[in-house]
Amino acid sequence: VQLVESGGGLVQTGGSLRLSCAASGSNFRIGSMGWYRQAPGQQREVVAVSSGGGATYYADSVKGRFAISRDYAENTVHLQMNNLKPEDTAVYYCNAGEVITGRPVNYDNWGQGTQVTVSS
Repeated sequence: VQLVESGGGLVQTGGSLRLSCAASGSNFRIGSMGWYRQAPGQQREVVAVSSGGGATYYADSVKGRFAISRDYAENTVHLQMNNLKPEDTAVYYCNAGEVITGRPVNYDNWGQGTQVTVSS
């Protein structure tokens, strides 16, 4: 499974950005899709996840500001980020859980990352 992200950039505090991620490949089935981020010197952390069944999870730090959405037919996931803060500055990575019959879900599918920078 290949994941390609788009939509990062530089924005001022209070601004908005929309990230997109498209999954491609052959003969694959995606369960969950989500977004993680990694700031310099920090560990990668979960931002938002959309399960295969439609449930969503958000990190406390982004609740009420970010919204994750899926297009199941197109195998795409989006992250609408509003009211951005300088502490949201990070490289954002798309992640997908590949469902393989008879085997555990493979969560080791990552995009190349897209930089989000929020200036104060």
